[in-house]
Amino acid sequence: MEFRDKVTLVTGASRGIGHAIAQAFAEEGATVALHYHSHREAAEETLCTLPKGRHALFHADLASKSGAASLIQNVVRTMGALDILVNNAGVFELHPMEEMEFEQWEDIWTRTISVNLHGPAILSFFAVKQMLEQGGGSIINISSRGAFRGEPLAPAYGASKAGLNALSQSLAKALAPYKIFVHSLAPGWVDTDMGRPYLHGPDGEAYRNQSPLGRAAQPEEIARIVLFLASAQSAYLTGCIVDANGASHLRT
Repeated sequence: MEFRDKVTLVTGASRGIGHAIAQAFAEEGATVALHYHSHREAAEETLCTLPKGRHALFHADLASKSGAASLIQNVVRTMGALDILVNNAGVFELHPMEEMEFEQWEDIWTRTISVNLHGPAILSFFAVKQMLEQGGGSIINISSRGAFRGEPLAPAYGASKAGLNALSQSLAKALAPYKIFVHSLAPGWVDTDMGRPYLHGPDGEAYRNQSPLGRAAQPEEIARIVLFLASAQSAYLTGCIVDANGASHLRT
């Protein structure tokens, strides 16, 4: 197992894609630090499903600078190392401009950028400090197809994910000499508890058919790609953006 005894921090690990990523790393021998913010019960359930190991839960509000910084410090203090960081936590809020008052519009922008972009930037900063001491590491940022095709009803989300892609590429260029590899992964629709009301609701067929495959991704599919990006085999892909969205961001 390539990831045996590797300490992996997965943010937003309580459910959905984060749950699947945590499960995949644990099954490959990694020691998993599972971050959660508000869904402690779900995080505990995720922890219980993992194979035996020194896995542990860590609470933090990633919209807070101090919360993001202390998360890395707590993981390293508890686990003794940090080899892989998966920035998966994110927020998505609809905020069509024509229906919003400015105060609400600004509030959603501030919260979205704080969690989706500023949080990963802070986490990466402190993670890299640890990885430099260890002689290398890996960062995988979970982006979105919305970074490419836009999000007309949630522009802050699209902008935050486009920024996350740029952050990934900038860090990949800066950190490659230190054997710290950085990737970005851009899913489309994923069949999670958050996506199912859309994918299996009245308009579900239309959502699924945004991909020419006629379906959404399964969380386990996304997790397997993350495992590959964290592996030694992907080193020459550092700085890449993997479009794991079934070609749904391309025109029809």
